[in-house]
Amino acid sequence: MARTRLTAEERHEQLLRAALTAFTTGGYAGTTTDQVARIAGVSQPYVIRLFGTKQQLFLATVENAGRRIEERFRQAAAVEPTLASLGAAYDDLLAERELITVLLHGFTASADPAIGPVVRDCFGRIYRTVRELTGADQDEARQFLAMGMLLTCLGAMQVVGPDPVPREPWMTELLDK
Repeated sequence: MARTRLTAEERHEQLLRAALTAFTTGGYAGTTTDQVARIAGVSQPYVIRLFGTKQQLFLATVENAGRRIEERFRQAAAVEPTLASLGAAYDDLLAERELITVLLHGFTASADPAIGPVVRDCFGRIYRTVRELTGADQDEARQFLAMGMLLTCLGAMQVVGPDPVPREPWMTELLDK
């Protein structure tokens, strides 16, 4: 059976998807480029050739997650440029548990001097995008992002999103609007 040859861009995206899965499971410290390679079905040296280091691969994965959130917010704002619309878009993104979990791993790894600036820039872009798209003031954007961080944490704990755990009273209290 003949194998389909992927373009460089398709291979890059394939490796980012594999890295998303690997880093979601093991975090930055607990993931190897060999694990990413196995998930993608390529050799470990190939991963290094494309990304250089595990750190560069992790940063590319976090940046890609941030871009996907920004893109989804832009799509939502094209229909209705409100915080409610962006919030509904984020609710949809919570179904992509790997996406939100890798962001949490980025936040926890941001004490690393090479990772911190990239993660902070990613979060800053999301903040500026929310303000730009909705016209939200500083306080409104802060509240929106604070709720988003809460939902991100709850999503990573499987309280919200696909296949949530059974609700406990404290969960309901946090999520009641």
